Amino acid sequence: MRKWGLLAVALSLTLAACGGTTADDTAVTEGDGGETATTAGGSRLDVVKERGTLICGVDGGIPGFSFVDESGAYSGLDVDVCKAVAAAVLGDPEAVEYRRLDSTERFTALAGGEVDMLSRNTTWTTSRDTQVGLEFAPTTFYDGQGMMVREDSGISDLEDFAGKAVCVETGTTTELNLTDQMRKLGVDFEPVVFQDADAAYAAYDEGRCEGMTSDKSQLIARRSTLPNPDEHILLDVTMSKEPLGPVTVNNDSAWFDVVKWVTFGLFQAEEMGITSENIAEFQGSEDPGIARFLGEEGTLGSDMGLPNDFMVSVISSVGNYGEIYDRNLGSESQFNLDRGLNALWTEGGLVYPPPFR
Repeated sequence: MRKWGLLAVALSLTLAACGGTTADDTAVTEGDGGETATTAGGSRLDVVKERGTLICGVDGGIPGFSFVDESGAYSGLDVDVCKAVAAAVLGDPEAVEYRRLDSTERFTALAGGEVDMLSRNTTWTTSRDTQVGLEFAPTTFYDGQGMMVREDSGISDLEDFAGKAVCVETGTTTELNLTDQMRKLGVDFEPVVFQDADAAYAAYDEGRCEGMTSDKSQLIARRSTLPNPDEHILLDVTMSKEPLGPVTVNNDSAWFDVVKWVTFGLFQAEEMGITSENIAEFQGSEDPGIARFLGEEGTLGSDMGLPNDFMVSVISSVGNYGEIYDRNLGSESQFNLDRGLNALWTEGGLVYPPPFR
């Protein structure tokens, strides 16, 4: 398997098929449980505190990002973001109820209050930020759309798909990007669309389409689950930019601030060198920036309705962003993906937390 760095050298860095603006992207006001996305005069933050559990929408089928095993345990980068928010708000990273959502139901579930947030390979786009009514927290993975084919297919670029079929998940930016790219190249291809990613990859594996397209990191992760992973390769093409991160609904600043600054806190901890293993060494620091960050000075936490030491709970529970990346996608994982654009800004990447002050 290629290392991620080799895939990203000349391309936008690369997770999972991320939806576009379709008929399914219409915001609604109530979920099946009758719970509105934000309670009248209150915030989702109050709802989560009172409930004592964070309900987090995830994919559940992408190794390294959000994957549920046979025992029902969830793991991955997206899952750890859910745990980080639960640790900050409730003091318990395990106080999370995961909801598996496909690409066509995720926004309705979020807008209707069925979930408190999404941490589910969702691309930040203009229409989603405006028309659909979403709020995008900091990007946790910079990705790009790619194409997977069988190594013996003879396909080397997108032009080779003339008259051939491509499997793609519907209701996604992936579907729209594929159409745009093929139209621009003048390639007449056959899209084979599926609502569910599992069905799309199964169809590809059965030979119903010559190519499978999604975000590159998802293709790498899903390739590992195919019967013969080594028989499949990713083409040296990037069809889009895919900034992926947690999502909340519009018009709930208190809740959005929590999700946003917990995510930034994961970045900041790595920048400061604070890990789950050494955090005790930083407590009591005379550095005012570290003291504020860990809640020993100031009111950064209470200003958000959280304990001042909320980041101590977060880091102790899930670690900093680098730790999360390494165990799920990097050197400690089966994928061993280079950080690339997902490195800290001090290391040439795009991960850049604003000041905690």
